[in-house]
Amino acid sequence: MRLLLFLAFLVVPVLEIWLLIQVGSVIGGPTTVALLIADSLLGAWLVRREGRRAWRALQEALGSGRMPDRELADGGLVLIGGALLLTPGFFTDVFGFLCILPFTRPLMRRLGAWFFDRRVRRMAAASPYANLFPPVADAGAPYGAAQGGSRGGRVVHGEVIREDREP
Repeated sequence: MRLLLFLAFLVVPVLEIWLLIQVGSVIGGPTTVALLIADSLLGAWLVRREGRRAWRALQEALGSGRMPDRELADGGLVLIGGALLLTPGFFTDVFGFLCILPFTRPLMRRLGAWFFDRRVRRMAAASPYANLFPPVADAGAPYGAAQGGSRGGRVVHGEVIREDREP
């Protein structure tokens, strides 16, 4: 995680400045600035449009009573993409468009899910409580079946009679 933060705050701005200088030397300074402004305006329009779509989808999912996992991820990606598009530079704009465009957002959603799954597994393994509960293969199965069969005990069928109730 430290390496990721190092890259985000040190290497990316240096790369952005280098890329702006390279583009400016090819197409000229005023044209580069105009391209950055047009890029930001297009990004703001896309964020507004896709943000509304994500909000509508979230409302529909909540209205139907289902867990809005995909909709929440899409909303987060639109938010991240908007922040990247408003940051001046071409490198961040590419990643911003990848987060916002509807046909590339599923790829970014899978990439984010893979990253966070890996991160959570690593943190869980490093936790002092990692071995407190054994892993369960199937949470819906009976207790013994989830661990690979019964634990050698007998099943006694019967009826529970409570005698502590008053008539």
